[in-house]
Amino acid sequence: MKRLGLYGAGLFAAHNINGGGSEGGGGSESGVGTTWTLRMMGFRALHCVTYGNGTFVAVGDRGVIFTSPDGVTWTRRTSPTDDWLSGVDWLSGVTYGNGTFVAVGHGGAIFTSPDGVTWTRRASPTRDWLYGVTYGNGTFVVVGENGTTLTSPDGVTWTQRLLPARRLFGVTYGNGLFVAVGSDDAILTSPDGVNWTRRTSPTDDWLSSVNRLFGVTYGNGLFVAVSSRGTILTSRDGMTWTEQTSGTSRSLNGVAYGNGLFVAVGGGGTILTSPDGVTWTAQTSGRSGTLYDVTYGNGLFVAVGKDGIILTSLDGVTWTQRASPTSNPLYDVAYGNGLFVAVGGGGAILTSPDGAAWTLRNSGTSKDLLGVAYGNGLFVAVGDGGAILTSPDGVSWTEQTSGTDHDLSGVTYGDNTFMAVGSDGAILTSPDGVTWTRRTSPTSGPLFGVAYGNGIFVAVGGTFVAARGYYSGTILTSPDGVTWTAQTSGRSGTLSGVTYGNGLFVAVGRYVGSYGDYGTILTLDGVNWTEWTSGTEKRLFGVAYGNGTFVAVGKDGTILTSPDGVTWTAQTSPAKAGLNGVAYGNGLFVAVGRDVGSYGDYGTILTSP
Repeated sequence: MKRLGLYGAGLFAAHNINGGGSEGGGGSESGVGTTWTLRMMGFRALHCVTYGNGTFVAVGDRGVIFTSPDGVTWTRRTSPTDDWLSGVDWLSGVTYGNGTFVAVGHGGAIFTSPDGVTWTRRASPTRDWLYGVTYGNGTFVVVGENGTTLTSPDGVTWTQRLLPARRLFGVTYGNGLFVAVGSDDAILTSPDGVNWTRRTSPTDDWLSSVNRLFGVTYGNGLFVAVSSRGTILTSRDGMTWTEQTSGTSRSLNGVAYGNGLFVAVGGGGTILTSPDGVTWTAQTSGRSGTLYDVTYGNGLFVAVGKDGIILTSLDGVTWTQRASPTSNPLYDVAYGNGLFVAVGGGGAILTSPDGAAWTLRNSGTSKDLLGVAYGNGLFVAVGDGGAILTSPDGVSWTEQTSGTDHDLSGVTYGDNTFMAVGSDGAILTSPDGVTWTRRTSPTSGPLFGVAYGNGIFVAVGGTFVAARGYYSGTILTSPDGVTWTAQTSGRSGTLSGVTYGNGLFVAVGRYVGSYGDYGTILTLDGVNWTEWTSGTEKRLFGVAYGNGTFVAVGKDGTILTSPDGVTWTAQTSPAKAGLNGVAYGNGLFVAVGRDVGSYGDYGTILTSP
């Protein structure tokens, strides 16, 4: 994705312009915008947001699509993207018109949806990057790289035109006129989206090559455009433009109008508001990350940006930060005492009463936390370097002495005992989560998971077989957590997770065969281990049981379900990267993991009833 470097500090700031015309273009409906609340989607970047048909739709990196009925609760939708690693289908713009949402992006990608939930890829006449889209006068208009402009009456059939501009980043519709803006201070207008006229910008001088107009909207009889140098231009007719004082030199990436107020957003969390497009006031966003776009609908301003930030506001002035999940990968999740607890990289601990709203807690450690369990009124989290943390409520955490520096990967509770397992065959037990005792292990290989059921503990992992150059699946059993016996798994590959439910232990991992790696599933009926067909070539990392169903999760967002541990069905997953853990509680399955972007890993949380 080297093309991102072309857009400087704004980091592809142009993506956020859906324009926001008065006819559904994503931001010109009337409304308010002052008190702002932070929503964090755990995603690298959301570039554009619009409102239509009672729904907010936000789009961004790797074809991600989120929808919300109220700007507060957001749901990730399945995108018809083909290859999330290729950069194709990074979505830059979205709008609503004529009963249809239209999203556009890299490689000429065009998606449409009647409701924001179900999306269809449309044939595009170009492979140029498409940056902005709007709707007006019965026509969708898309703008993009190399002066590309597409028009469509329905979002399905598209016609391409080339305009005299290097890049067009934003487009809007108002007062019977389409207005497109872009690099080199480009401003073009059209009454029909077909015939365009280049207009003179008041900032068009010898420095213009470094000034890019990223966003444009229409409201209250005025067009407002914003740029990479903090410039704000206004026009009553789209032809004659006036430069206004913005009070900032930061890149302004998006602008919207609602309830008598213009709101512009940009670099460093910049938010500016104006009642008339002339006098602008800086507002406090509480964020330092770039904001890429803003829209208005249903009495609410919604701004989106870097790291999956979503800000909402009733009035555009006062911005408040609330529940914020982590950008670190999440490795495990447990449920107890009416609370979900997820743990992850950098000591991240999140809690949620319902699996929807998550709160980041202070763990007191920067070590990666790999496992978490609940028992006897206590949460216990374990991790790198023998880290063990305990909490009675999931909120306040205390670090305990484990007596080992081995990485601890799994933890469970059963028979009045906490059990933790980890690298080099480490096995620790504790009656209270505070005092821990190292037990003799029959393996020196890593142990990744442990479970309790039917009077026995079962730990799983892998042992390296030097003569053959691969890991062999490890299974240990114990009636009391003290005396352990190695069982025969018969598998060449590691076992990563184990659970107990409906009278059955189920272990998951990967099988190494002659033709590659495959997801493996073993069950224990109390005496014998049996392998079953998983139906996936993806490694499985975690497994849980609840409400009569086993759920296994793994690599590339894999989700499998089974009523009996024997017959498994692959489910559609909105996750693109690894899911590391899964838990059941309060009528809900919660899976956690990571998403992988160009700049690192990010926490992912999925829920399902």
